Amino acid sequence: MTQSTPAPKSAGRRGAGAVLGALRRPRVAVMLALGFSSGLPFLLVGNTFGYWLRDEGVSLKAIGFLSWAGLAYSLKVFWAPLIDRLDAPLLGRWLGRRRGWMAAAQGLVALGLAGMALAGPGRGFAVLGSFALVAAFASATQDIVIDAWRIEAAANADDLGLLSSAYQLGYRVALLATDALILFVAARIGWANSYLAAAAFMAVGLAASLAAVEPERADAALRGKAPLWTARGLFDALVGPFIAFFQAHGRLGVLMLSAVALYRLPDFVMGPMANPFYHDLGLSKDTVALVRGSVGLVAAFAGIAAGGLSAARFGLAPTLIAGALLQPAAVAAFALLTLAPHDPVVFAAVMAGDNFAMAFAGVALVAYMSSLTELGYTATQYALLSSTYAFLGKFLKGFSGMVVEQLGHGRPLIEAYALFFIGSALIGAPALALVAALAARLRRPIAGG
Repeated sequence: MTQSTPAPKSAGRRGAGAVLGALRRPRVAVMLALGFSSGLPFLLVGNTFGYWLRDEGVSLKAIGFLSWAGLAYSLKVFWAPLIDRLDAPLLGRWLGRRRGWMAAAQGLVALGLAGMALAGPGRGFAVLGSFALVAAFASATQDIVIDAWRIEAAANADDLGLLSSAYQLGYRVALLATDALILFVAARIGWANSYLAAAAFMAVGLAASLAAVEPERADAALRGKAPLWTARGLFDALVGPFIAFFQAHGRLGVLMLSAVALYRLPDFVMGPMANPFYHDLGLSKDTVALVRGSVGLVAAFAGIAAGGLSAARFGLAPTLIAGALLQPAAVAAFALLTLAPHDPVVFAAVMAGDNFAMAFAGVALVAYMSSLTELGYTATQYALLSSTYAFLGKFLKGFSGMVVEQLGHGRPLIEAYALFFIGSALIGAPALALVAALAARLRRPIAGG
């Protein structure tokens, strides 16, 4: 049986303070920067992209459909086997397999974002959408390799927990920059220049890729496998990861994948409509940015710390269940903004709840999925899990604008938003039931909690 990656029993045990205190360790500092690089493009081809489009007067239906660029994150499982086995062209020979693919993907993300900036909505959705797809596919490729590097570079379970927390911290900082800070910048220098600046900041990830150390554990596991150009090697690269997953987990693997697939559904479905909602409420970019960058930031770090402490103290099963409860509650709370659209206290409370809940659930899910991978198939198996959790939500969110517009027939648009957010929260019920069933099926708490 293939050697399993150590279960992160302390995954997330380290909060933001512990991560910052460990930055003198090169791997932690590199992981923090790689987390930032991984998170930077995510909203720029997603929710923040929607804010830009709504500012330009684009319909909610079109915004929803353009969010399908993010489906790249859900399809990465199809090219992850090649990333596991092949070196990146040119760069792979110089930097190694993981570092080479990281650097190549980061360069393509920067080119995609720069293309979006130079094209803009004025040149038509086909051109703008094409550059968004380039950025999204390159970003998904970057995620494949960074996730693999994080798991393979960990010396033990405690180290994996520290690296996972560093990744989450860097990722959240990037989300803050592209969710809040960019609104300040866009209000002053425009959206196009803001996207050009974001493209330049991909240099942070490139520097981290150059500073990283190529992990040796995965190479050792791969040395015993047949070459990719042989029939046996190709079969093992494409099918082996899935066979190994179900050999390890049996029929329980179906329940695992089902729970993962539905876990973040409320967050994904409501995502494309959040920024247009703020726009249609009449909230200024500066107000949204200020609340996100203050209360939202503190709440996100608190959610990371709370998720890690919960996983360490109670195990991943109770932590996953708590996340499955917190997410729908946070999404439904957006409906409260329609009752007090200009009350800064209500807006701050909703933002705090949303950031805390999503950060908490993110730590739980990342730690759980990391615990299920095996050396030799790290990139592909983690891509399978992350694609599974993202595909349905990213597909359904493409219809979010159409749903809000349909709900708006015969009623005020703001009331339609409220109904949409409540409905998005209710679709979190199946995930809660599946996670509870998964916990009950296991003799011990999930992932050794």
